[in-house]
Amino acid sequence: MKHSSLRLMEHVREGGLFLRWVLYACVTGLMVGAVAVAFHYGIAWGAGLRAQVPELIWLLPAAGVAIVLLYRVCGMEQDKGTNQILSAVRDAAPLKLRTAPLIFLATILTHLSGGSAGREGAALQLGGSISAFMGKKLRLDDKDERILVMCGMAAAFSALFGTPLTAALFAMEVVSVGVMYYSAIVPCLVSSLTSILLARLCGLHQEDGYPVELVPELGALELVQVAAIGVLCALLSILLCRVVHAAPKLYGRFLPNPLLRAAVGGALVLALTLLVGSQDYNGAGDAVIRRLLAGETIPEAFVLKLLFTALTLGAGFRGGEIVPTLFIGAAFGAWVGPVLGLPHAFSGAVGMAAVFCGATNCPISSILLSYELFGGEGLPLYALGCGISYMLSGYYGLYSEQKIVYSKFRTQWIDKKAE
Repeated sequence: MKHSSLRLMEHVREGGLFLRWVLYACVTGLMVGAVAVAFHYGIAWGAGLRAQVPELIWLLPAAGVAIVLLYRVCGMEQDKGTNQILSAVRDAAPLKLRTAPLIFLATILTHLSGGSAGREGAALQLGGSISAFMGKKLRLDDKDERILVMCGMAAAFSALFGTPLTAALFAMEVVSVGVMYYSAIVPCLVSSLTSILLARLCGLHQEDGYPVELVPELGALELVQVAAIGVLCALLSILLCRVVHAAPKLYGRFLPNPLLRAAVGGALVLALTLLVGSQDYNGAGDAVIRRLLAGETIPEAFVLKLLFTALTLGAGFRGGEIVPTLFIGAAFGAWVGPVLGLPHAFSGAVGMAAVFCGATNCPISSILLSYELFGGEGLPLYALGCGISYMLSGYYGLYSEQKIVYSKFRTQWIDKKAE
């Protein structure tokens, strides 16, 4: 009888915890989602204004200096960006609320002036810092605050990109490869879904995803073709990570002054834009991704986008890495796929998912991303491309604070940081 009473009390306590987390997650989804919607419209305004006034790219050097000064004045010059958010989830590293307005303004300025950057990586910082502040106000302990930070990451990613399942799983999967924070699955899902509903009420994501025509049937030949793309995307993701990590080191070696570094970096991106003769590689590049999946082939596009992004982020501009990564994958897949005998749009979609997977080390999130962006048709093939890219991309990653906990080849604990 006593044992039954104890079990009943335990179930009641767990039910109370469940309801509390649902409430926390809903509030986080609403608060972070509202800020993320404003962030989306801010970036759209900046990119739209630059499209109307292309001469704004001449502000690139000044914009880089302004961003560095903004972070310096706010005492955040040493801010590690998304890496700080990963440290907060894994090691309870402190997060400052000022990160949110700083990344908000700096990313808009990057897009307004023509820097090559995305928005989802910035969204992780936005959501993580806001939810960490909420956790402190709620007086949560370190363990619960980590879950709330993941909720904020999921909510911001979902509201900005319109992929709620990917957002929830990515927040849980990206921190420690090989370990999933399953205690956060309901809070992250509730936060992500609340956020996407709010975003849709505000007019965003009415037409989600990318159209992919001529998805091949599942067959032996198709498996071999997609496997080949997966191998190539794994190599490309390694190159992407190495170049993105090398850029700030090279800038620092030759230009130790952060202000000079930002000015020179902006000038280099400006010069490269003028040399290319278009602004296709400035900003995030979503419009170009759609053109690539619609049939356009630009063999040099993935190399140029990689160079533009490394020069921009390495110089001190702020923004995300995810959409540029998708751009690089789409351009590479759309170019190499037809050579292997695959339909143009489908191979571009496989390239998007596989390069994203190799660069972030998040296979489950990448498969869900394929489903939410391209639909369920061909999902086994997308999954194969992602799995191969994950396994063969080594221990490289976009985020240096990401920990690889288990080997990709054996059930062996290794616990090392992504290179």
